[in-house]
Amino acid sequence: MGITESVAQAEKDVLVKLVMDAFRRIIVHYGAWFSEVEHQIGMANALEVEKEVWDASLSNQITRLGATLGFGVEGGVPAALKALPREALIDLIEKVGINWLANDGIWFQAVERNFGMADAKRCNDTCWTRFSPFEASRIKSLLNLPEHGGIPALKEALTYRMYAFINKQSIEDVNEGCIIFRMNDCRVQAARKRKGLSDYPCKSAGLVEYPYFAKTIDPRIETVCIGCPPDEHPDDWFCAWKFTLAGE
Repeated sequence: MGITESVAQAEKDVLVKLVMDAFRRIIVHYGAWFSEVEHQIGMANALEVEKEVWDASLSNQITRLGATLGFGVEGGVPAALKALPREALIDLIEKVGINWLANDGIWFQAVERNFGMADAKRCNDTCWTRFSPFEASRIKSLLNLPEHGGIPALKEALTYRMYAFINKQSIEDVNEGCIIFRMNDCRVQAARKRKGLSDYPCKSAGLVEYPYFAKTIDPRIETVCIGCPPDEHPDDWFCAWKFTLAGE
């Protein structure tokens, strides 16, 4: 065994904390690898490498944990997860989406608290240059969308985003090559509204988030912002975006 004597003799509560901290280190190390590969050899290459890495890494980790903790594994997935009924899986997906948004907000607030709003917004906007194409790539793979699926592929992909699990959104068909996407109810903005606060000015992030997502689904798709805070908007949506297939 490679466990050091100091770890082997540690108190049980320290060992429990160490297990949780080890998962934390894996998550951060995984993200650091992705970020650096993207920086060194480009986003497209990083996305392809990550597909290979995830399958191998997840299989190793789940299989080893299953054997250690005594839970079954089927096809690289905990058997208990596969055994859940549809309703429970749908509820779980929503809760995971809420956790994702909370995690995002905690990061933003920590940077804002320590370094100010400008730095927090800059970090947030830059994160979207990586997360948005990553999320689009994962959805594209999950749904087996074609490389140049056009507007139909984008319409389907938009319904599988993390935001789609927790916000209310709608899509209007303008024609075969154009849609208008509206975020009708946004968890973040709705919470601010309940507190009597003005809209969070998220347009700078949206101008990265939506074009990067659409271009990853199909590089021919152009994105135009119709409105996004701090822009004025009607009561029935917070932001709206027009997606058009080039040449349509």
